[in-house]
Amino acid sequence: MRSPLLNSLLNPLLNSQSNLIVNLSLVGQKPTGLATYAANLVPKLALPDLTALTPTGLESTLLNGAVQDFSYYPIPANLSAEHGKWGHLRRLLWTQFNLPQIYHDLQSTLLFSPVPEAPLFSRCRAVVMVHDLIPLRFPKWTSPLTPYFQYYVPQVLAQAQHILCNSDATATEIVERFSISAQKVTPIPLAYDVNHFQFLDLPTQPYFMYLGRHDPPKNVQRLVSAFAALRDRHHYELWLVGPVDPRYTPALMAQAEELGVGSQVKCLNYVPYQDLPRLLNGAIALVFPSLWEGFGFPVLEAMACGTPVITSNLSALPEVAGDAAILVNPYQVEEIAAAMHTVMNDGMARSHLRTAGLARARHFRWEKTAEKTAAVLQQFL
Repeated sequence: MRSPLLNSLLNPLLNSQSNLIVNLSLVGQKPTGLATYAANLVPKLALPDLTALTPTGLESTLLNGAVQDFSYYPIPANLSAEHGKWGHLRRLLWTQFNLPQIYHDLQSTLLFSPVPEAPLFSRCRAVVMVHDLIPLRFPKWTSPLTPYFQYYVPQVLAQAQHILCNSDATATEIVERFSISAQKVTPIPLAYDVNHFQFLDLPTQPYFMYLGRHDPPKNVQRLVSAFAALRDRHHYELWLVGPVDPRYTPALMAQAEELGVGSQVKCLNYVPYQDLPRLLNGAIALVFPSLWEGFGFPVLEAMACGTPVITSNLSALPEVAGDAAILVNPYQVEEIAAAMHTVMNDGMARSHLRTAGLARARHFRWEKTAEKTAAVLQQFL
């Protein structure tokens, strides 16, 4: 039963019609890649009768103040990943039992979900976005994400009107793993905030930078080993930028100590979004040797800052980097170390990577992503 306060917020909407509703329940105060996608895309969707289901308290800040372009519908603010596994569970229950009622109240004809979540066994027509299938490629039997992707996601995809994804690599994996027709899947590359990630022409500082989580598929362990293998590393540091994870971070720091680079490997924890451009601009290179990515925001954001990039030759990362980065086999420590050595000692290579990265990044714009997304959604409205 709704509270009187919530009813007072919702009453203006309950008798209105919204052809399209966008579920932003995953967005929190500390946005990760999935929430970044949603918050940048939705304001640029030029579609009529759009209502954003927005966590309470984020209405004025979440979507760049684009209040005039669509309606907000307040929803609980404790459904995002920053609330841990209980946030995930609350969001799934809310999606299954509350979202169909909202869909009915707003007389909607289509739900767009920026993640592969939608009410099952309901009359809600949905287009969903799949960013990657990493929990199936690297299953952790103690993680709730494994059964989530094994049992819930396939049912969502089977019932969806259409499936969007962020790369050809992800599209191929969806088709092959779930036996879904390729006609039902549309890959649409993502983008970055051009007003935020820019070349600042700062002096290059002697640190390599990694940006992301610390779990095993991110391959930070091999990155630490590669840094330790550099013969001329003594005047350099390796900065690990991303949230500390008690399951993995202590082992990484212990590894650094054992390899004799404990004083040179710095764990910066979660860095506020506004501070990332300066960190990227100052780095001698971003090293992102992930074993698998659905897209790879850090690679694109680093290129947009003119920072040389070393990344994997697997999954969607070559689609993002093109020929503007050094691509390595992420399973080979020697290849990662050789690429880092090149960036350290070859000024012409650094200059080429900077120029090529800036040019490559210009191909990725949220306006293009939104235009292609809107074209798909329009087919089902």
